[in-house]
Amino acid sequence: MRIFPVGAHALLLECVDGAEVENWRTELWRHREAGELVAVDIVPAARTVLVDGVPDPDRAAELILGWTPRPAAGTDDGPLMEVPTAYDGEDLTAVAELWRVDVPTAVERIGGTELRVAFCGFAPGFAYLTGLPRAWAVPRLPSPRPRVPAGAVALAGPYAGIYPTASPGGWRLVGRTELTLFDVRRDPPARLVPGTRVRLVPA
Repeated sequence: MRIFPVGAHALLLECVDGAEVENWRTELWRHREAGELVAVDIVPAARTVLVDGVPDPDRAAELILGWTPRPAAGTDDGPLMEVPTAYDGEDLTAVAELWRVDVPTAVERIGGTELRVAFCGFAPGFAYLTGLPRAWAVPRLPSPRPRVPAGAVALAGPYAGIYPTASPGGWRLVGRTELTLFDVRRDPPARLVPGTRVRLVPA
């Protein structure tokens, strides 16, 4: 892990991979909850963790460099959200063919795997879910759809995701949910936040 100042009151941790990001995210949260790290927000991404709103970045960097994160990937300490999912997506058959299985087996694979929100991005409330085996990674569509409906459950690369609002998108659609995952009137607006465990339960 490498650490860099970002502006006057933030630090950016550059990690090797998503597993190290999750390890540092949970470690930083532990120290923040214990009052040992003062920060307004801790924001994970695919390969980085932003520690924002730090009064003294030099002191915070010194503290962080002295910590050794415990392995966090695969733990069951996060809250679990079951997302009722109707597996009727336009690309479900194509995903099954890529996996060389039939459609019921593909549904069983997705619905039977516990996922975890690694980070959010692309659009407000869009959570990148990890946990699918690397061998199940599927390519994005050659050309993105101009509009993907809110609630669409999709796969791309090593990730699963649920479109919180209607938007363009190039992920492969495998199903849909009726849950509202992002609402600006809620606090917090996003229902899926980093660390949340997720099961896409067949509806």
